[in-house]
Amino acid sequence: MVILKLSFEETLEKRVVSADKCMGCAACIISCPLKILEYAEGMPKVMGKCTSCGICAQICPRYELSLPNLENFVFGRERKPNEEFGIYRRILVARAKDKAVLRVCQDGGIVSALLVFALEKGIIDGAVVSGVSEAKPFYPVPKLALSQKEVLECAGTRYSYSPNLIAFREGVELKKRNLAFVGTPCQIQAIRKMQMLPLKKYAKALNFTIGLMCTEAFTYEGLMEKKIQGALGIDLRDVKKINIKGKVLVAMKSGEVKEIPLKEAKEYAQKSCALCPDFSAELADISAGGLGLTDWTCTILRTEKGEELFERAEKEGLLETKPVKQEKNALGLLVKLSRRKRGRLNP
Repeated sequence: MVILKLSFEETLEKRVVSADKCMGCAACIISCPLKILEYAEGMPKVMGKCTSCGICAQICPRYELSLPNLENFVFGRERKPNEEFGIYRRILVARAKDKAVLRVCQDGGIVSALLVFALEKGIIDGAVVSGVSEAKPFYPVPKLALSQKEVLECAGTRYSYSPNLIAFREGVELKKRNLAFVGTPCQIQAIRKMQMLPLKKYAKALNFTIGLMCTEAFTYEGLMEKKIQGALGIDLRDVKKINIKGKVLVAMKSGEVKEIPLKEAKEYAQKSCALCPDFSAELADISAGGLGLTDWTCTILRTEKGEELFERAEKEGLLETKPVKQEKNALGLLVKLSRRKRGRLNP
């Protein structure tokens, strides 16, 4: 694929931002060599003169995305028709054994457990994740976690979008040489496009990626403020955890759990998510998601690097696993949601 060296205005502004396809991943912002793009209200905004280098268009996951090209880059081949949730080496259901992880995790704590393990063993010197704003409860912000404490502070899921690539830039600027990146499928796509180009300063700093299974992200103003806080009259400071298991489950610190029909929550879904063809982060080294499970995580080991990391942690006795065939409902949901998103037209 050849992309002409066109300006941001000619490419992403016209065909992505103005077309309501931008999800706000910030890939264009961190890759701009002139640093003329800024993050404003969840979107890139031009703050200077673009010299038409064309880099932003080449790494945007919403501009000329070719999953076959990226599959060939990551795996050395394209996904086969019967590989309905992407290429992988092993799939299983797992959970952490560390009580400190289990106290704060979303489902089985696999992501947090692997990050803590990788930090302790010196495999990575930082993890790019989403944290929580000090000003707004459950409002996600990009976070560069440099310790076990910081990883655990960021554990759990926020269902609004966090531009984690901004924290990736922070890690590179701090000269971290082995970073783990945790993000949504679209963010993993951007990472792979950076590696394939390559943008060397980011490609060299990345050790492994963990992709989070994702149907869509919800706007914070819609789901959290308008629905949960406004319509239900819930003080967000009283909420302990939010999860989605066929419906939105709002667990209160008091122990009470309030439910919101998923159909009602989808009213606040980010529009650009309707264009995404990837549910299970098919280009990640490891993919993880709850898939209706309670206290377990469906885990897909996709690359040799991802499998080696997982098996090292497993041999250390940090993880508990069982065959995915014991959780047929989760496997069925994985296939169903992957088919649904694969059926969408590529942006």
